Amino acid sequence: MSEIKVNKISPRTACGTTTLGDSGDTFTIPSGVTITNNGTANGFGATGAVNWQTTVKTGDFTAVAGEGYFVNTTSGEIDVTLPAGTAGAVVGFKDYAKTFDTNNCILIRNGSDKIGGDAINATLTTEGQAVTLVFVDSTQGWLVTDSGLQSDAPTESYIVATGGNTVATCGNFKIHTFTSPGTFTVSCAGNSAGSNTVDYLVVAGGGGGGGGAQPSGTGSSGGGAGGYRESSGAASGCYSRSPLGACVSALPVSATGYPIAVGGGGAAGAGGGPSPGCYPASTPGVNSTFSTIASAGGGGGAARSPGGGPPQQGSAGGSGGGTLYSNPVNAGNTPPVSPPQGNNGGSGGGGPNGGGGATAVGGTTSSGPVSGGAGGAGATSSINGTPTVRAGGGGGATSCGGSGGGAAGPGGGGAGGAGYQGAGAAATVNTGGGGGGSSGGNGNPVSAGGNGGSGIVIIRYKFQ
Repeated sequence: MSEIKVNKISPRTACGTTTLGDSGDTFTIPSGVTITNNGTANGFGATGAVNWQTTVKTGDFTAVAGEGYFVNTTSGEIDVTLPAGTAGAVVGFKDYAKTFDTNNCILIRNGSDKIGGDAINATLTTEGQAVTLVFVDSTQGWLVTDSGLQSDAPTESYIVATGGNTVATCGNFKIHTFTSPGTFTVSCAGNSAGSNTVDYLVVAGGGGGGGGAQPSGTGSSGGGAGGYRESSGAASGCYSRSPLGACVSALPVSATGYPIAVGGGGAAGAGGGPSPGCYPASTPGVNSTFSTIASAGGGGGAARSPGGGPPQQGSAGGSGGGTLYSNPVNAGNTPPVSPPQGNNGGSGGGGPNGGGGATAVGGTTSSGPVSGGAGGAGATSSINGTPTVRAGGGGGATSCGGSGGGAAGPGGGGAGGAGYQGAGAAATVNTGGGGGGSSGGNGNPVSAGGNGGSGIVIIRYKFQ
């Protein structure tokens, strides 16, 4: 192999052009060799390419043909004077800190050169923007040949959050469970390439069961379950959920604190006696909330008024409390949302009815000495990794010596009291179940109904 060592190769006089090799020849540039072009490169297939400078520009400057610049406008607008226009000259600019939308980058014409055919300066105003310009001729001047955004090459970012009575992980997903009020604090909202929405289950407190009555021995009705609202789970692992979550979108989040309200269970109707007296009626459960989602407390169960007066009606709610006899129904899904957050309480028949549940209406009774109506069934979700039934209605009590109290609605509801003086069972805490109704005294001390169960809020999202 021959070797020539010179400092400069120039064309012969009056030649003007120097040719390297002949057609078919190959020239190899060894590793570590740097080639610097201070002129115009033609025929290399790289027209419009720039040599990007890695020293970030933070103030006004004049661009050099063949160079690209990262421009940081965090501290304010930056003016860039373009180089004198010569055919084939190229420059490039990139929004370094994604601040062109708040502090612009102004491209200043050099002399009479045009930009895009206009004799005016250009302003870069798009966050994350990158542009490459080539000078064509005096008619059009600098023309944009390449333009893009950082979002064209997205990077994955995931939600980062704290809060809850417990925090657990399930594979790539994190689960925050609130069994009492708190704050779900998001410090990073993520993005669509990673995660930026959360799935949820929001259950309100269940209604209290009705108290027994004197002197008739008439039992009382069960409380309604707290409102039950959930998303579909598609954003965080496609876990199993109830039909109530079908086609319900996950919630977007931003970097802020979200107050969480976990509703308490409603108070049961009081017991007393043996003489007729004025016994407090049951009360509804308390709402639970997260972001834009509010679940309504369950309705209280009805009871016979002391001394044989008209029945206490009970109340509507997320699911309605059971009524007595043929009194008007206590409606569920109150206030209305879609999909419905609960069902009506049992109504009609001859005795104490069950409270409504998340997926079923409260049971009813027939006339005469009867068992109480069963509580309506709750709903099942695996949002926390374990299939769990919540928001079952409370059972109605036995009446006038009937055979037994109404069954608790699956999902934490309390069973109705049995026989004379049978107390209603309390609902399970953090299920939103309705309390069971109590049976009448028939001349004996009256038993109290069961308290409603407190609610729960569970939030789940992809964190890695």
